[in-house]
Amino acid sequence: MTGPSRWYKYGSKPVTDDTQKTLFYPFEAEILAMPGADTRVLFIGAPENLRPPSGFCDALQAVQGFRPAYLGMEQRGYSVAPDAEGEAYDMALVLAGRHRGQNEAWLAEAVRRVAPGGLVVVAGSKKDGADSLRKRTARIVPLEDHLSKHHGIAFWFRNNDPGAVDRLQPGPRDRVDGRFETAPGMFSHDRIDPASELLARHLPDAIFGRVADFGAGWGYLSAEVLRRGEAIDALDLYEADHAALQAAGRNLAPLAGDVPLGLFWRDLLHEPVTRQYDLVVMNPPFHQGRAADPVIGQGMIRAASAALKPRGRLFMVANNPLPYERMLEAAFGSHGETARNERFKVLWARR
Repeated sequence: MTGPSRWYKYGSKPVTDDTQKTLFYPFEAEILAMPGADTRVLFIGAPENLRPPSGFCDALQAVQGFRPAYLGMEQRGYSVAPDAEGEAYDMALVLAGRHRGQNEAWLAEAVRRVAPGGLVVVAGSKKDGADSLRKRTARIVPLEDHLSKHHGIAFWFRNNDPGAVDRLQPGPRDRVDGRFETAPGMFSHDRIDPASELLARHLPDAIFGRVADFGAGWGYLSAEVLRRGEAIDALDLYEADHAALQAAGRNLAPLAGDVPLGLFWRDLLHEPVTRQYDLVVMNPPFHQGRAADPVIGQGMIRAASAALKPRGRLFMVANNPLPYERMLEAAFGSHGETARNERFKVLWARR
C-alpha cells in the first residue's frame, strides 16, 4: 500500500472529483480571476485528491482534519493543518459536504479568516444539498453569482459585512445524552451509536492499568471506561477525526479525575502505536465509501494486538456479518464472543 487509505464510519464518504471540479470551474472558465502566485488562499475541507487548475496560486493553505487525508496531502507537499489558522487571507475556498451544520460552521470560519473585501467561493454536490446551502447563504450575505456544473453548485460572495460571521455560524446544539459535546460531521454526532452502547454494556467487570480507546470519536466509550474502571493508570484516545478528538478531550476532562488522559490524532492503519496497554476497546469503522469493508477493522485488530501487553485484552464491537473472528484467532492467543443482538456482536480477545 503506497499511502493512507480512506476509511470512514457509517456513511461518511470522500469528496468526489466532480465536486472539486465544480469548485474550480469558475476559475478555469475565467468567470473568476485565477489567484496569482502571491495570493493567499485558505481551502477549508480540502480533499486528499486535491488537484488545483494549472496556474492556481502556490500560497494555498489547506484545512483537513481527517488524519489519513491530511497525511496524503502532506506527502504530496501541500501546506495542510487540521484547523484553520491565520487571518487576512485574500480568498477562501470551501468544499461543502453533506452535513448542514458543518457547512455553516465552515462558511463562518472562512469569513472570519478572509480579509475585508476578500472572496469566498463555495461548492458542493447537488445531492448533498448544495443548492439549499446557497439559498440559505444568500439570505445572510449578498452573493455575487452562482453556477451549476459537474452535478454540483458553486457560489461566491465578498466579505463586506463584519456581522456575517455571527449570522452564518450555526446556533448552539443540545449535548448528546445531556453530557457530550459533538458537532455535525463527526461520527454519530446526534446520538449515542447503538453499537458502542452495546459494547459499553458488555465491558469487562475489571478495568485496570493502561487503557486505550481506538477510534474514540467524541469520547462515549472512554467515558464508560472511566465510569466503570476503578484502577485505571492512564487512558489514551486514538482518533482520526481531529475535531472529534478535541471534543472528546473536553468531554472527558470533567470525568477523568486523577486519571491521565492522552489524545492521539492517528491513522491507526498506517501510524504505529508506541505505547503498551492492558486493555483496548474499539468500535472500528467498517465503511470505505458506501461499501462495507472488513479490511479496516482487520487493520485495527492488528494494531490492537501490537499495542497490547502479554495477557492484555481487546473488547470490540462489529456488525454481525463482518468476519473478524479469523483475524482474532491469528493475532491473539484466545478469543470469543460476549454478546450479540440483531445487528451487532461484542468480541473479546486476549494476547
